[in-house]
Amino acid sequence: MEKILIVDDNETLRYTLTELLEESGFECKAVEDGSAALDEVKDTLYGLVILDMRLPGMSGLEILKKIKESDPSLPVIMLTAFGDIKTAVECMKQGAQDFITKPFDNDAMIITIKKTLELKYLNQEVKLLRKKLDENYRAGEVIGESEVMKKVFEQVRVVAPTKLSVLIEGESGTGKEVIACMIHSSSDRGDKSFIAVDCGAIPESLIESELFGHEKGAFTDAKNAKEGKFELAHEGTIFLDEITNLSDSNQIKLLRVLQERKVTRLGAKKAIKLDIRIIAATNIKLSEAVNNQRFRQDLYYRLNEFHLELPPLRERKEDIKLFVEHFISDANKELHRNVKQVSDNIMEKLINHSWHGNVRELRNVIRRAVLLSKGETISSLDIPNEINFTTSPSASNVTSISGITKEIEKDIILKAIQEANGNKTQAAKILNMNERTFYRKIKSLGIS
Repeated sequence: MEKILIVDDNETLRYTLTELLEESGFECKAVEDGSAALDEVKDTLYGLVILDMRLPGMSGLEILKKIKESDPSLPVIMLTAFGDIKTAVECMKQGAQDFITKPFDNDAMIITIKKTLELKYLNQEVKLLRKKLDENYRAGEVIGESEVMKKVFEQVRVVAPTKLSVLIEGESGTGKEVIACMIHSSSDRGDKSFIAVDCGAIPESLIESELFGHEKGAFTDAKNAKEGKFELAHEGTIFLDEITNLSDSNQIKLLRVLQERKVTRLGAKKAIKLDIRIIAATNIKLSEAVNNQRFRQDLYYRLNEFHLELPPLRERKEDIKLFVEHFISDANKELHRNVKQVSDNIMEKLINHSWHGNVRELRNVIRRAVLLSKGETISSLDIPNEINFTTSPSASNVTSISGITKEIEKDIILKAIQEANGNKTQAAKILNMNERTFYRKIKSLGIS
């Protein structure tokens, strides 16, 4: 129930207007002058103010200005005699939402109040959505003027209003989750929940409960019922990152949810209907995982109703300058610095770097440079190079990007197995991989 403040020096009008508004479901407080009105606005949260133009002491225009200084979002409707319309228009210029001439029609008064409140709610929703967009894009990962990114943004614009499931592919650090947020925020679900799930970070033993929820007593530690991620995303969007980490059994359960748009909690007998949009992401070619029998073909087609591929930073070098400017600005705010730019030779170094960690790596490098900078211009830069991305033992014999990736993965897994003294379960833990995924990986790479 909205609370409305009535400001008028006519006692009869205050009483009449209070009765009218309370009969229409509003809560009212009536005062007779500007000082009392300003005290009320300062101490109490009101949804709307009805303010008479002519009052003893301060005029209605003066009171309006002070109210707007105190709370710019608080809507004010002016009450005015017919001959004061010119002054009422001036009030509109100063921030009043509307004006009503006296004597007023009761129905017209209520309609005007409701329209004003609806506009207020709409403005609040717009601000919340803009804030949400700002939060989604605050890492700057959707910046781009390159042709490849313009194509990505155009694809986002086309698919966002639809109900299609979206598959986003791209290397780690290219901004897959940010693009997923962009799709969600640009859709008619933008004011609903966006639930992100890292399928590689949840232990195999817990992932079914995390995704689909459980009832009290469903398993030993289930002391209370719990909503799963799918339920939490009802009417909104669920983002399944690194989808290839799901085991075969969980892929089957996910497929069933996508087909039926229903989810059944662990230990429950009744399914829960869902209205949900699915966005999935992976840092490998999902079609290759299907061809290598590491991912279900039927699930692949369910997820891949619309395909988006994010280019690595090395393929959009014309965007690097934009990123650098944005990350310097962000780092200045975070680290309380006043860096303005990078020198020409540093910019050249940044543009020529291969950026295997993509936008995420660039952001970290710039933050570190801003922190260490002693002036307004970054004139020296240290790009960590602990990982050698180009000198895998057999890289010289590999002719494709996917082949190089497989050789690097194979080398890393072999080193983990060696570190674990041949214990593959322990090697999986060292690499922070679930055991099923680890065994599928070593099988596909031909590791005995």
